[in-house]
Amino acid sequence: MSRRPAWLYEGARIYDPGKEREGVVQFVGEREDPQTRRVIPEAVFLRPEGGGAEWVVANY
Repeated sequence: MSRRPAWLYEGARIYDPGKEREGVVQFVGEREDPQTRRVIPEAVFLRPEGGGAEWVVANY
């Protein structure tokens, strides 16, 4: 069962306190960290509004 909050969906604008920046949710899904090989079942992929480099939030 997903523990994802109702306000976290594709297209939502959220603030990432870890990076101290705001982004738009592009995707929520599984991600494997290439360095640790740890699988994150519901990682949040963010991109700055208007475009730019995507980043991943592993824990929400």
